[in-house]
Amino acid sequence: MDTQLKRGLFEVCVLAAIRDEDSYGYRIIKTIKPYIDISESTLYPILRRLEAAGLISVRSSEHNGRLRKYYHINQAGKDRLHAFSEEWREIGAIYKFVTREEPENE
Repeated sequence: MDTQLKRGLFEVCVLAAIRDEDSYGYRIIKTIKPYIDISESTLYPILRRLEAAGLISVRSSEHNGRLRKYYHINQAGKDRLHAFSEEWREIGAIYKFVTREEPENE
């Protein structure tokens, strides 16, 4: 798969993982794992890019004596998810065109 496409898809997956509630790295990985294989070394650069792009915010909170970062999707991130679903409809149409069976000669 094209690296840029995969990168964009992973970013949307991370946004979707925190759409309903704030979450932290390990839980984000556990949420996504049943669908795609993602590691910490992949996740944390994505989280930094999403924060830099203004799609998420980050807060730290103490948990069991350690600071844990929680990630929160903001309106821009929700807008990105909505845009992705619109784009995916177009991609689905392209996929259907590319993979259609050739018409039989009549």
